[in-house]
Amino acid sequence: MQKRFYNKESINKLIVVNKPLFMSSNFYLTKIKKKYKNKKAGFSGTLDPFAKGCLIVAFGQYSKLFKYLKKTPKTYKAVVWLGAQSESFDIEKVISVDLVDKINVENIKLELNSLIGDLEYIPPKFSAKKVDGMRAYDLARQGLDVELNKCNMHIYDTKFISYIHPFITIETTVSEGSYIRSFAQILLEKLGTVGTLSYLERINEGAFFYDNEKDLDPLDYIDLPINKYFGTSEWLNTGKKISIDYLEIKENGKYLIITDKFFSIIEIEDGDVKYLLNKVLKA
Repeated sequence: MQKRFYNKESINKLIVVNKPLFMSSNFYLTKIKKKYKNKKAGFSGTLDPFAKGCLIVAFGQYSKLFKYLKKTPKTYKAVVWLGAQSESFDIEKVISVDLVDKINVENIKLELNSLIGDLEYIPPKFSAKKVDGMRAYDLARQGLDVELNKCNMHIYDTKFISYIHPFITIETTVSEGSYIRSFAQILLEKLGTVGTLSYLERINEGAFFYDNEKDLDPLDYIDLPINKYFGTSEWLNTGKKISIDYLEIKENGKYLIITDKFFSIIEIEDGDVKYLLNKVLKA
């Protein structure tokens, strides 16, 4: 008899897991689903297999909340290995390792600080970016030529941690969709040397930090203003169209409505009210 791994009914759950090194985010999600015996789950902010760290996972109805959560900016800890060159800009596809001259620490700090702001970059071909519906790293591992368009990332903050030749350790706080491997290549170019990442860890995604997979209340993390609703909750419960006259805030925008047992996300546009998500059970 086949062992049952999953519950028939989906649970609502929001947690942060700590993805290990050299494992895809999708593969690790499968392990998390089995751990909590639940089929319906998703994650936000794909981590490349090379990277480890903070990964937001939501089960049940909560898997529909990702675009409304406070999950930016993101902070990464990275180690840059001077002298190593790699196709993937990390230790997965190292081509060569050469001895390079030491760099002045103050120069590292200066150039690191100069990168705060907006940067244009080309994502690494060994990345989670999608090309014709497939992950770029899957295509690159098949030996296929991968061309990625230029992107922009915003650097909110940088922090120099240490330099023990040939390894530079830094922390970088960036916008969503940024690639620290590309950031490292920009830094190396400014320093006039070559290198690759030997370690990458995501410390947080906005307000989300790893804390032993403890249960989180999504209402503490939804990045929307609360709009007070004066009507009966039965209308929300059954998904009936509600009038703007029953809302405290009437300006255009997306809002959170909270009742005793559930919450809804609505959008007001030119006096019309529509549901974006309705009757999500509270934690």
